[in-house]
Amino acid sequence: MKYFLSITLLLSILSFSSEENTRSADPVDDTGIPLVSSAIPIYNQAYQENFEADKISVILNNAKNGYVLLDPFQEAVTDHVAAIQANGNQVGAYISIGTGETYRDDYEQIKPYLVAAPWGEWPDEFFVKETTTGVLEVMKARIDKIAAWGFDWVEFDNMDWAFDDEARTTYKITASKSEAIVYYQELCAYVHSKGMKCMAKNRVEDAADFDGVLYESYTDEKNWWDQSGAQSFLNAGKLVIINHYNEKSCGEVYSEYKGIYNDNLSFICEDATLKKYVHYNE
Repeated sequence: MKYFLSITLLLSILSFSSEENTRSADPVDDTGIPLVSSAIPIYNQAYQENFEADKISVILNNAKNGYVLLDPFQEAVTDHVAAIQANGNQVGAYISIGTGETYRDDYEQIKPYLVAAPWGEWPDEFFVKETTTGVLEVMKARIDKIAAWGFDWVEFDNMDWAFDDEARTTYKITASKSEAIVYYQELCAYVHSKGMKCMAKNRVEDAADFDGVLYESYTDEKNWWDQSGAQSFLNAGKLVIINHYNEKSCGEVYSEYKGIYNDNLSFICEDATLKKYVHYNE
């Protein structure tokens, strides 16, 4: 009887050990970066709507095992990529693929492919007019630099610029919707060829090859995107982030979104009282 119990106990221990090893071995994709199986902390140094973005010092002191978005073309930002990664973080690089920004070093290279009138909401930016000539090469040159700096992700801002019919008419955007899709799909393929991941922004339609998505959310405009698309990314173990702006009740909004989706959703919120980003799942 004692012998039987000893064998049973040994088998139980071995089974538990095997199960724990299975749980701890998170699946990885072709880049070797783990797929997301639960919500993670999100930090954003690249942009904000109303208050202030996360400072590098805050990120270095607090961000662990999360996703950190940086603007790689701001002064000295790339000096900190390795240190941020050393805390278990995946680091993303922000680029706008649907506009050219007058304050970027490559503005003169991208200018011939932009519309003539500045974007009313952002006067230092001009929409990409067409995608079939040299603009693709300008974007690839940016991605080359980002890869050399050691980033894990590239986030594609303004990838939906050519899908607004009113904007197309107002700013005389000639790129067709189908050309815009081919454009961002080709850029994502190029990011993958450099061993990095693609983060979509505000849309996942025709973006099945992207590895994650970030949606911008507002107090009076929540869950405005294609909910089924966001859920499909979550179901596939992809990183889904909601970046919510100017909110007095961040925790309530996060709970609301988890009720719509599930606990794997990652969330960052501009706190209207604290006047800065607050972070969850730390």
